[in-house]
Amino acid sequence: MIGDRWTLLILRECFLRTRRFEGFQSALGITRHLLAERLKKLVRQGILRRIPYQESPKRHEYILTQKGLDLYPIMMAIVHWGDTHMVDERGRPLLHQHRKCGKDFDPVMVCSECGEPLSAKEVHTHPGPGARSAPAAVAPTTSKTKPRSRAA
Repeated sequence: MIGDRWTLLILRECFLRTRRFEGFQSALGITRHLLAERLKKLVRQGILRRIPYQESPKRHEYILTQKGLDLYPIMMAIVHWGDTHMVDERGRPLLHQHRKCGKDFDPVMVCSECGEPLSAKEVHTHPGPGARSAPAAVAPTTSKTKPRSRAA
């Protein structure tokens, strides 16, 4: 759904308040054909809503739906990774300010129950009520089973 480069960049622009075709094209340098294709896909998937703003010639704005807005934590996780691993000596290209408190912040994931920051080492994943079957779900490693190594 959001796995290709252009789709992620279009979503980034949506979260930066870009709404119009020309705005996306100017910000991204993407071809008209490719941009139109990606926007149609995002509308079909219910991530964006296409709203007319001009009749002659007919033009539209693209607005994030609730399904699209729900991608915000994913986008901020990608931003945090980039800020941690890809920043040069000039520093972060964008800062994020929390409107409520007025402070710039680092996007971090925290536990919904205790508020502590999360890392992969501190999370145990186990089957939930919607798991289809034990083999298909993530099974915890035991002393009898060795974790499989994955080739890079």
